[in-house]
Formats: sequence, structure tokens, C-alpha cells
Amino acid sequence: MPAPRPCIERYHISIDPALLSSFRAYPAALTLPYRACRLRTRPPGRTVPPGEKRMDIIKPAFHHVTFKTSRPAEMVAWYGRVIGATPTFQDESNAWTTNDAANHRVAFVSPRGLSDDPDKRSHNGMHHSAFEYGSFGDLMASYARLRDEGILPAFCLDHGLTVSLYYRDPESNFVELQCDSFGDWERSTEWMRTSADFKTNPIGTFFDPERVYQAHMAGVNFDVLHVGMRKGDYAPAGPPPDLGMPV
Repeated sequence: MPAPRPCIERYHISIDPALLSSFRAYPAALTLPYRACRLRTRPPGRTVPPGEKRMDIIKPAFHHVTFKTSRPAEMVAWYGRVIGATPTFQDESNAWTTNDAANHRVAFVSPRGLSDDPDKRSHNGMHHSAFEYGSFGDLMASYARLRDEGILPAFCLDHGLTVSLYYRDPESNFVELQCDSFGDWERSTEWMRTSADFKTNPIGTFFDPERVYQAHMAGVNFDVLHVGMRKGDYAPAGPPPDLGMPV
């Protein structure tokens, strides 16, 4: 009887040279090796037979997001100013940037033929990416720094579990800068799961970031500010902000 073949086998993919040349980063076709595992599949509804173990899910950590963009230099500069991301590698058309020890966290690729979507708000897609500060004080300090550089939030929400400022990047993708309201993911997760307040208002309450910042600088305690923001005591003047979604 022949020995069973190993689960892992080697494959190669040949990438169309026309696709790669559109990125203006590679001169010729590239062959990428990768490993794939043949897993036995079951028809829908079939259960795991008695005595056979169900494979545990190995949970990967989120690593990076990549944007298609026709404004690579502008996007790199904006994310550099807002979240402190710097390029690990950058050429004329592409960039891989990071703001921590990872090789990259936010990447930009610029193939030919891209254009803006005039109906973006009505189309499926990612609404925003998010970055978290370690404290409310750091969030407010970053708000003030960006304000002084002419970068203002599109809207701000007290979600209950987080206090969040939403910015628009040069291509109108939203970027959320936030802090955990509890300073502890376990506590904020429990609040999110069990709070009647969150069940009633899961999106959050709008607030005016400048009024909140001034109150913070005047020494108002975060817990007091947080209750006030959630209640609407710091609501912005005028009509509701544009959330980038169909009305």
C-alpha cells in the first residue's frame, strides 16, 4: 500500500506580466511560490463523525490594510501626518507604511486606470479603518495637533465603549481615531454585550470636539465628560454631520 501523500504540496502561480506592469514596479512576470493544504470538505449540513476531532480555529491577528489610490504621494503624506506612518518602502507608484514595529500597516498601490467613485456613499465597501490611543488625553492631544495643522474631524461620536473622531483621507475614506472609554478591552467588551444603553444607541452620540477639548483642558474629569458626551451635552451645532452613507 503506497504511503499517504503529505497534506502540504507546492504550487506556483504565474502572474500576468500586463497586470504587474500596470503597477510600474516590476519589469517582468513574477512566479510566487506558496503552500496550500488539501483539506477534506464535507457537504453542507454534514457533522463531524464520532471520534474525529474538529479542527480548532487558529486566530490570526489583523496586520494591515491596502488602498488602491490614484494619489499615492498625497495619501502617504496624509497618513504620515495623522497616524505617524512612515514608508518602509516606497517607489513612484506604491508604498508600504507603518507606525509601529510591523513591516507595514497601511499600504498604497497605484495601478493605471483608477478613478474616483462619484457614488461611493451608495456602494458596498469598507466604511473606515480605526486606530486606538492608550488614553483620552492622547486622543485630545492628537486632535489639537491635527487641528493646528488644518486637519479637522468630519464628525465625532461617543460610542459608549469608545470616544471616536472620524477624519476623511484625501480620497474620502474615513479614518477613526479612538480611545477605549474603560481603558480595558475586557470591560468595554462586557459593557458592549450587556449594556441597555448600547442596545438602545449602538451608533453613538455626536459631539463637538473643540468643546470637549476645551473642557478637558479646563480640568473636567473624563468620567464626567463621557457621561455628558453620551447624553448630548456637547452636541455640535447645525445639521447632523455627513457619515458618508446613503441618507
